[in-house]
Amino acid sequence: MKLHLTTAENNNLITAYSESYIEINKQRYAQNLIVMPESITLDWNAENVSTLNNDHFQEISKLKPEVVLLGTGKTHLFLHPKNYQILTENVIALECMTTAAACRTYNILMSEGRVVAAALILE
Repeated sequence: MKLHLTTAENNNLITAYSESYIEINKQRYAQNLIVMPESITLDWNAENVSTLNNDHFQEISKLKPEVVLLGTGKTHLFLHPKNYQILTENVIALECMTTAAACRTYNILMSEGRVVAAALILE
């Protein structure tokens, strides 16, 4: 699905997505990744939602977002709090949602000037 936003003001904008790719600023990525307004982490070693643990969120915590949008693929899944305890300890909110919803929500929060990280899992 293509997304339309008039301006990203030099920030990373998710311009399209599907179950097999995320397009950021019109460049496609076919891997799990973390996108923030000013950075993209392509070497996030998350395989799938079931293998996520505190180590995966430690990497995100170092980026210092206000909120993390976890895109869990095409199915909305929740994580046990012990798997993201590092975020809680650093007062970083975690919202779990489908990857499609995370892409849309990221664009909205980013356009509002929020320090948001979208950790996106592809199918």
